[in-house]
Amino acid sequence: MAEDAWTRVKRRLRAELGEDVFSSWLARLELDQLADGKAVLSVPTRFLKSWIEAHYLDRILSTYRSEQAGLSGVSVVVRSAFRDPAAASRSSAARPAKTTSGGEPALAAEPSREDRVPAQATPLGARDERSTAELAGAPLDARLTFESFVVGRSNALAQAAAERIARNDGGAAIYNPLYIQAGVGLGKTHLLHAAGNQARAGGRRVIYLTADRFMYGFVASLKAQTSHAFKERLRGIDLLVIDDVQFIQGKTIQQEFGHTLNALIDAGRQVIVAADRPPGDLESLDERVRSRLAGGLVVEIAALDEGLRAGILSQRLAAVQATHPGFEVGPAVVAYVANAVATNGRDLEGAINRLLAHATLTGTNVTLETAEVAIRDLVRNREPRRVRIEDIQKLVATRYNVSRSDILSERRTAAVVKPRQIAMYLSKVLTLRSLPEIGRRFGGRDHTTVLHAVRKIEKLIGGDTALSEEVELLKRMLQD
Repeated sequence: MAEDAWTRVKRRLRAELGEDVFSSWLARLELDQLADGKAVLSVPTRFLKSWIEAHYLDRILSTYRSEQAGLSGVSVVVRSAFRDPAAASRSSAARPAKTTSGGEPALAAEPSREDRVPAQATPLGARDERSTAELAGAPLDARLTFESFVVGRSNALAQAAAERIARNDGGAAIYNPLYIQAGVGLGKTHLLHAAGNQARAGGRRVIYLTADRFMYGFVASLKAQTSHAFKERLRGIDLLVIDDVQFIQGKTIQQEFGHTLNALIDAGRQVIVAADRPPGDLESLDERVRSRLAGGLVVEIAALDEGLRAGILSQRLAAVQATHPGFEVGPAVVAYVANAVATNGRDLEGAINRLLAHATLTGTNVTLETAEVAIRDLVRNREPRRVRIEDIQKLVATRYNVSRSDILSERRTAAVVKPRQIAMYLSKVLTLRSLPEIGRRFGGRDHTTVLHAVRKIEKLIGGDTALSEEVELLKRMLQD
């Protein structure tokens, strides 16, 4: 019974917060116990515990209460990989975790030894204010350089801008900030590492961070009461490179990110940022931060064309042949793979690995026939990507000038109800999801609500030419 309720809670949180947020922060939440009207949830790390308590505990409690009658509170603890349930229960009883019970969250008790951040995990490689250790970000991959980056029409502008910035030794910052937008496997991270490596080789102070590393560093510095040193070290550099900025969450951290961005740009220091969507679509970020990011040079790396894919394959093959001299792939096979695997660079890398495995394990040459068999699973990826309910919600929200959270909320104003019903209708006609599943993805609504919305929009479309054309346009935008 308790597990069923918790499963429903997680489903609703996934639907209400979106797949990205849920996967990043809540997917590893587990129900440890439910006793005396209180639920004890566990996570694998202290950082996750702190982040959830600071940003999502109230949301979890309110959602849980709607599924579990009589629930009075929720607490979060850090689970040990080898703990036994009895020990966990005793630990929870002896050291209560931060709990919400409808009012202000209680102060957390002193963390146990296993709950403390170990010395080697100090944020961003820096020690506290009493240390003179230099701030260090995530490591740069020395293999990812401008020389190893294959340039084509889809990425030429991004490559040129990144290289111009990286080679701008001692000059004024340009294109500041540089914002690189690209989907998975299209080369944005390669460009970030290449820029960092080139700038560092020129003697500039460079920090490369992923979004989660920036967040961890800031949260850990707050807990260690070294946030001032953290900020000063971060702002005392020449080039800040941040990847996957779409994952930055939380009001306080967003504010600090915005302050850091402003301080560096105003001081003439260079910033390069990458994300998987345009600045205006970063719904989790504060509007002022989005505006500052959009105020620089925004460049998109588009899908790889066939010529660029062939170039990437040739380069990767040359690297593999350096260690496997007997591995030969003819031009016809390269052309076939470049045409068949039309997704991203990582799938091209996977294709080469499959060809290499086939050649070395069977002892046969790579022919067109063997290539077709070896990369069959990757070729299936050429099928058009199915429309996601999240994509529908985002597009409709943007089209009708509301937020996605409005669509998922309980608000019943006309300005929100109509977009919500259109989004439900599109979810029904463009996806294979059932009515109950669509309802869950729209804030945990009942399937009858979805059915009502679908029927209403169908009726309106029949008598309203303007609405019919609007809905058809939305369909085309989602399917193209």
